[in-house]
Amino acid sequence: MGSSKWILDVVALLYTAFVLTTRADLPGAWELLVPNAGIASMHTAVTRYGNVVLLDRTNTGPSSKLLPKGRCRYNPDDAVLKRDCYAHSVLFDPQTNKIRPLMILTDTWCSSGQFLSDGTLLQTGGGMDGGRKIRKFSPCRSGQVCDWEELKDAELVTYRWYATNQILPDGSVVIIGGKGSNSVEFYPPRSGALQFPFLADVEDSQMDNLYPYVHLLPNGHLFVFANNKAILYDYKNNIILSNYPPLDGGPRNYPSAGSSVMLPLAGDYTTAVIVICGGAPFGAFLERSTDTPAHGSCGRIVATRSDPVWEMEDMPFGRIMGDMVMLPTGDALIINGAQAGTQGFEMGSDPCLYPVLYRSDQPNGLRFMTLKPGTVPRMYHSTANLLPDARILVAGSNPHYLYNFSGNYPTELRIEAFSPEYLSFDRANIRPAIEVIPETVRYREAFDLYVSVSLPVVGLVEVNIASAPFATHSFSQGQRLVKLTVTPAISSNNGWYKIGCTAPPDGKIAPPGYYMVFAVNQGVPSVARWVQLNP
Repeated sequence: MGSSKWILDVVALLYTAFVLTTRADLPGAWELLVPNAGIASMHTAVTRYGNVVLLDRTNTGPSSKLLPKGRCRYNPDDAVLKRDCYAHSVLFDPQTNKIRPLMILTDTWCSSGQFLSDGTLLQTGGGMDGGRKIRKFSPCRSGQVCDWEELKDAELVTYRWYATNQILPDGSVVIIGGKGSNSVEFYPPRSGALQFPFLADVEDSQMDNLYPYVHLLPNGHLFVFANNKAILYDYKNNIILSNYPPLDGGPRNYPSAGSSVMLPLAGDYTTAVIVICGGAPFGAFLERSTDTPAHGSCGRIVATRSDPVWEMEDMPFGRIMGDMVMLPTGDALIINGAQAGTQGFEMGSDPCLYPVLYRSDQPNGLRFMTLKPGTVPRMYHSTANLLPDARILVAGSNPHYLYNFSGNYPTELRIEAFSPEYLSFDRANIRPAIEVIPETVRYREAFDLYVSVSLPVVGLVEVNIASAPFATHSFSQGQRLVKLTVTPAISSNNGWYKIGCTAPPDGKIAPPGYYMVFAVNQGVPSVARWVQLNP
């Protein structure tokens, strides 16, 4: 009996050592940036100054961050605090790791957002008293003062809760859907809302049509996906141009959401590929099942083909509530979420701590790479965003109606950063640095970019531009990566390399606004420089 126990103990120790060694050998690195941000970020966006807007919701009771003295919100209908002197939004500076409280006036619960062409963050809808509100945040540099502004002369036509925003080629924003809102409207406001029956057609008994995945295609139309179906939508004329085949594997949108990205636009910019991964089986939400295994399947479709079909593949893990982040290299990172349950308060379990790299240019079966796991569960209401230094900012997770710091998955106030393998020490000598770049460029404009690199440049240095999306509920609204047409790098007398670049041809490829411009050398991105792209 004693020898058997000894053998079992040895096996257990060997297994533990194997697991720890395996984790240590996986690519990537984690870093705790802030132990207490004051709020759990339900929505996150990176501004053109590199600081980050974190946004929760009102009516949650006290957060862990007070507003400046004398600034309180008064709402007699607030069920928790009538006089609320706590911040529910903050501004985070990744350079200094400092946090500054911001003030929102109405409820931003499950709202939507998008950066406008001038760099202002447009933020729309929400719950309770915020459902028809339009808010703006005009970013400022660190040390300056900027805060939320709630528009008094404009509001949404329809109450919008769980809607999706997408900037359009002319710089306006389309706002699609929301709970009980099967319609479309625009900002700046146009005449009323347009009925959008597609969302009603795909709604099931547990909804599954909220936070639709919306991607602006290079043909100027919208790819709109909800539940398990997608359409090609002409928003100018409010007509459906075509229906895509259904995606196998059950519902994919809230409350059963996986995530979605459009892969990089490149070459002649005529081809757009959409990827949708993960989700919860139908019924998990209705049954409040916390242990129903999540989907592990992904669908990939060339949305611009005349005869599109879904190509199916499987992730290493089933995942619900994951975030898909486009990296400067053109690959996608899948991070956060759970392996069982569904979206909703107290509805998920078995956190998926392993990020996964989706290598977009590899053949089916070779696209996924498992990366170094984190230690902090990032469940319902967590976010992930690309930073200008090419790290991924990870924030939020609050699967409770109010703040609750007990139990298996407490309200999460920590902010972390994940560094993909391209930022490892052994690649530092091939990491380029952008030395000279214009602050503004126009469509089709040819311009020069100068980089420095420790080792001689071998091969083509890519120049890729990334939008700053609005991340919430497992989908980054307005996320986009465009690979510019470039010439080979030419060495100059001062040791820098000159790269000739051509800006995107029009707003269908890259809507006007501020973009992070990355130089990518042998798969290693520079720190980005912000450039404004204008008509």
